[in-house]
Amino acid sequence: MADIVDLTAVEQRRLIGARALSPVDLLDACLTRIEKLNGTLNAVVTIDEEGARVAAGKAEAAVMAGGALGPLHGLPVALKDNYTTGGIRTTWGSPAMADNVPEADEESVANIKGAGGTVFCKTNLPELSAGGNTTNPLFGATPSPWDLALTCGGSSGGSAVGLATGMFPLAMGTDNAGSLRIPGSFNGVVGFRPSAGVVPASLRPVGAIPLSVPGPMARDVADTWLLLQGAMARTTMDPCAGHPDPAFDGPVTPADLSRVRVTFTADQGFSPIEPGLRNVFADRMERIAPLFADARGTDPDFEGLDRAYDIIRGVLFIGTYAERDAEQPGRFGPLVTGNLEKARRFSIDDAGWAFAHQTHLFRGFQDYFADIDVMICPTMGVYPWPKEQMFPAEVDGRRVEGYFDYVALTYSITLMGHPCISIPCGVDDRGLPFGLQIVGPRNGDAQLLRIAHALELVFANDPVCARAVPDIGALA
Repeated sequence: MADIVDLTAVEQRRLIGARALSPVDLLDACLTRIEKLNGTLNAVVTIDEEGARVAAGKAEAAVMAGGALGPLHGLPVALKDNYTTGGIRTTWGSPAMADNVPEADEESVANIKGAGGTVFCKTNLPELSAGGNTTNPLFGATPSPWDLALTCGGSSGGSAVGLATGMFPLAMGTDNAGSLRIPGSFNGVVGFRPSAGVVPASLRPVGAIPLSVPGPMARDVADTWLLLQGAMARTTMDPCAGHPDPAFDGPVTPADLSRVRVTFTADQGFSPIEPGLRNVFADRMERIAPLFADARGTDPDFEGLDRAYDIIRGVLFIGTYAERDAEQPGRFGPLVTGNLEKARRFSIDDAGWAFAHQTHLFRGFQDYFADIDVMICPTMGVYPWPKEQMFPAEVDGRRVEGYFDYVALTYSITLMGHPCISIPCGVDDRGLPFGLQIVGPRNGDAQLLRIAHALELVFANDPVCARAVPDIGALA
């Protein structure tokens, strides 16, 4: 039998339900893998071993008692260190919050526990989750498990690295400009940004601007679906939340790709992308185009989107951090401070234009989706860069001015509010994991995941497109 930590979460859960795998043994195996690798990778920053052992013991007792079990019963779950967890420190990677131990779980965490998940560790992130490189002054950097000199991406980088190396089967992250999708792509795992409100963000300071949403990460789409079932909203203080979609009842089933209409776009008509990655994308699209009912190549109209996102994001930063910055000047690191300084240069006229223009672009994007089911593009237009740098110096010869200038492929979809997912699709021309971003229709989360699941089943049988796995032995 393969090492139990390398089994899918769906298979682990099946074995637990069949009394063929002990939740205690599974937790022990995860802790052993963390002990073996984390000194090199720095993906996990806090472990609640005592609490997790109590939870795993109760999970095992419930299995033996023969009662009803939740979808995540007995499965270890890692949380990005910006999730509020009762009794487990929540630092956001900031020295100012190094000793912060909340009294209660936020709602999505409580949902995961209620579904039977064992929340046992917190994962590394940039300070205050602001950045595409997972490094902070409190815990340091988390490198790529494929090349320890390179970044693993961010901001949910610790979660992605831990998944890729078998430290845990399931993990939660958050996503604004691409913080689930970017590290998903760089580490050969799945990062799913659901529609706002599907997973509750009941502590989001600016509830009316859902740029940042919580979401699941896993090694495949079926596991991602499983975690989403446990984390999704029930009752919530998130103003974007509705009722759980009954389409998520039961396990995920693959879509019939022969009935799916798709459009391919390498750059969405405006995003910088390295020529090598453009070529890799073209090769992968040539391979999969015959699978679909209709495959075309069209770009959306995203003129002015970059400026609109910059301004709306600035409004969000003011609402989230300005008051605390005024109360405690110097509390935040350079990324948040720099974003606040930039945001203060925008006027109310700028904000009004940005929200109106976002609405214009959104309506055009609905027209774009009128006769397609999904849009597929590269998740990233840049290769992983040295982990000491906050962001790459340039993309395709174009100088990068700020830490999100290079992620237009992902923040564009954030601004449109559509669900999107990054799934592994082999390696790029440098031998590093390559991810495809698949964008679904508005509120079409379940449909998107079924299409992504069907694609990954195809990829699993193609050596060029199959998910890349790091060398665990070398890392140990």
